[in-house]
Amino acid sequence: MTNRRHFIAGLLATGLVPAPTWADAGGPSYLAAAGLSDGSFSLCGIDRNLDIVFQLPLPGRGHAAAAHPTRPQAVAFARRPGNFAMVIDCLSGKVTARLETPDQRHFFGHGVFSQDGSRLYTTENDFSAGTGRVGVWDVKLGYVRIDEFASGGVGPHDIKRLPDTDVLVVANGGIDTHPDSGRVKLNIPTMHPNLSYIEDRKIVEQVSLAPDLHKNSIRHLALGHDGLVAFGMQWQGGGTPPPLVGLHRRGAAISLLQSTVDMRGYVGSIAMSGDGNRIAVTSPRAGLVQVFDAVSRTQRDSIPFTDVSGVAPGTDGFVITSGTGKLQGLGMPSGPAKSLMWDNHLIDI
Repeated sequence: MTNRRHFIAGLLATGLVPAPTWADAGGPSYLAAAGLSDGSFSLCGIDRNLDIVFQLPLPGRGHAAAAHPTRPQAVAFARRPGNFAMVIDCLSGKVTARLETPDQRHFFGHGVFSQDGSRLYTTENDFSAGTGRVGVWDVKLGYVRIDEFASGGVGPHDIKRLPDTDVLVVANGGIDTHPDSGRVKLNIPTMHPNLSYIEDRKIVEQVSLAPDLHKNSIRHLALGHDGLVAFGMQWQGGGTPPPLVGLHRRGAAISLLQSTVDMRGYVGSIAMSGDGNRIAVTSPRAGLVQVFDAVSRTQRDSIPFTDVSGVAPGTDGFVITSGTGKLQGLGMPSGPAKSLMWDNHLIDI
């Protein structure tokens, strides 16, 4: 596969073939960051058969990635409070650009492309002001930063684009942090998470949890084809955690999904099935995967899985990864573990 990629890359340099697509990079269906036993880190492309079709080095621990809608390009983001984002040509394996935030900023580990692929949007922390920002990067100019706007809250973590639109939805987790304090959370008593919908730089809708749930940090997002937003939360309060999974559709109220199993107050990743009928969430702290019915909004299953991390829609259900190297279909027989420690997310291309 490597030789084939190099061959195509050579032809491209001569202008003899059309612009490459993801199929030319081995047809990956997923992207995932991982750690190796020697302490190094990589970004992997994974096909529908769950075979690794490429593995490219990263300068540090990755978190999530954004896949260009048409080109075989991926942007790998550092784990919070990291300041690297690498643009990788998945055909040649070369880093073609490195995104750097302005002073007093860091990335939150997530980003998303515009519908036409001409812009990349990144969630960022303006830690001098304690506010969330969304950076805008021009792809055609080589990922040059051209703009930014308010995320609508504090601690913006995940960001998605509603299907077939350029409306962005941002998970403002509500938690203020500062690099000088590492990952210490500075404002738990006053935090205020929300979901913000943004179009043309303007907040067009914003919804929050009930006041008694203000310590439930909204972190990660999954989208249905019809615009339904599923979100996973991380409880920052004491006592018994409240529901950690919610649903929202524009113009409606938030709906919280009740769980019968303790997830230790932590959802690490979330995905919606291809048909939009099921939602899966992972909790590495609890060692569990939970599946909910998106229609009846009830819990369907709870599956033990040690150090589970990423989840994404699969051909029939969901695909999951773990920090112990597992990469498999949910509920399917486990094959041999990869010699990788998968990080938090499995990104569906």
